[in-house]
Amino acid sequence: MKRFLSRALIVLLILLASFFYWKYIFDYSEGYRAGLLQKFSSKGTFFKTYEGEMILSSVQTNANVAIASEKFFFSVTDEDVARKIEKLQGESVVVHYTEKNGRLPWNGDSPYIVDSVSIK
Repeated sequence: MKRFLSRALIVLLILLASFFYWKYIFDYSEGYRAGLLQKFSSKGTFFKTYEGEMILSSVQTNANVAIASEKFFFSVTDEDVARKIEKLQGESVVVHYTEKNGRLPWNGDSPYIVDSVSIK
């Protein structure tokens, strides 16, 4: 009986570790988004995180005004990337992100984690 319980416990721990990896560490997707960096701030009660918002415009007028747009909310965990983004508010930028299946409080509010930024 002890052997069965120890094996069942090992299998349970492996399943829990696999689920944790899939939910919080595994990169579900990655890609690039281009748009206007509208907002970037540091916020949080217990865990201070960097949160940003970009406007992704799909149709623009001749006056370079976005007609149809959507917002892209993201988090930043790297201090150096956060400093670069702070200086680019109001600019058209391209960000590289990875998407997680879940989020941890110290990684931010969004499942999208930005790891690099460049001017468009």
